[in-house]
Amino acid sequence: MNQRRRSFFKNTLASTLGLAFIPVLSKAESDATYNSKPMAFDFKISLAEWSLRDWLNSDRISNLEFPATARQDFGIEAVEYVSRFFNEKQTDSTYLKELKQRTDDLDVKNVLIMVDMWGPEGALASSNAQQRKKAAQNHHQWVDAAKTLGCHAIRVNASGYEDAGYEDAKKYFADGLTQLVEYGKSVDISILVENHGGYSSNGRWLMEVMQMIDDAHCGTLPDFGNFRISKEEGIFYDPLVGLSELMPFAQGVSAKANQYSPSGEETTIDFPKMMQIVRTAGFEGYVGIEWGGGGYSSMSPVEGIMATKKVLMELRKQLS
Repeated sequence: MNQRRRSFFKNTLASTLGLAFIPVLSKAESDATYNSKPMAFDFKISLAEWSLRDWLNSDRISNLEFPATARQDFGIEAVEYVSRFFNEKQTDSTYLKELKQRTDDLDVKNVLIMVDMWGPEGALASSNAQQRKKAAQNHHQWVDAAKTLGCHAIRVNASGYEDAGYEDAKKYFADGLTQLVEYGKSVDISILVENHGGYSSNGRWLMEVMQMIDDAHCGTLPDFGNFRISKEEGIFYDPLVGLSELMPFAQGVSAKANQYSPSGEETTIDFPKMMQIVRTAGFEGYVGIEWGGGGYSSMSPVEGIMATKKVLMELRKQLS
């Protein structure tokens, strides 16, 4: 997000939602930044591969077939991959070229690659400096794969700080993340962080990490449903507050959905309020459908994905 849009978001959201936690610029700064009409709500829709994890895990489809499934089964023309479904072929140039050719032939946009949280790459927020350096280097392969596929970013996670306090964890992650961002910049690939448990699900903590790094190639991928700090202890962060804190740095949005009522409303996440925050941010990138389902729902992935697509399309029209 450029500085003009970030400043506009802080002022507009603070006034419309009464969110005092958002730093507000002076009136002169605000007037100089944005004094025109509200921006149109012109986001695009993509499909996160995790939505079809059951299909991929059962070999109903493969990673190579995912783009065709997105287009032909769901009418979605942009995709977000998950690292585990590459089956360790992320450095196989022949495989990557075939995947890229398939998406080109289908006119499907490759948006990003989500690198698994507990994969072999290691922890970018480790308290050990050498481990952070190694983790950043281990992620280079995914930056390279994203570049080959024409993605704009990879998504990483904050992990490895489990025994650290709030401030130390922030310092460790900012260091590991900065090292990876420097490599991403060299090939024009952004490094995005998702709120994905622990401190990262504390919107203020992740916002402060973004402020520390302050780089256009580093941003957030806010997930509607991942503001759960501790599953075991039942500790949650207010999703409206968290999303508001992360949107100024968002280079993508993950529209997590788990269950729908017979009338077509998501029952676990307030989509209208969440998408209003996305709109207020002036976001124009990809909103990725991520069907959570699983134990939350008896709906099939097809039903869940299509229900979420319908809600997003309706809200785009209503909020424009």
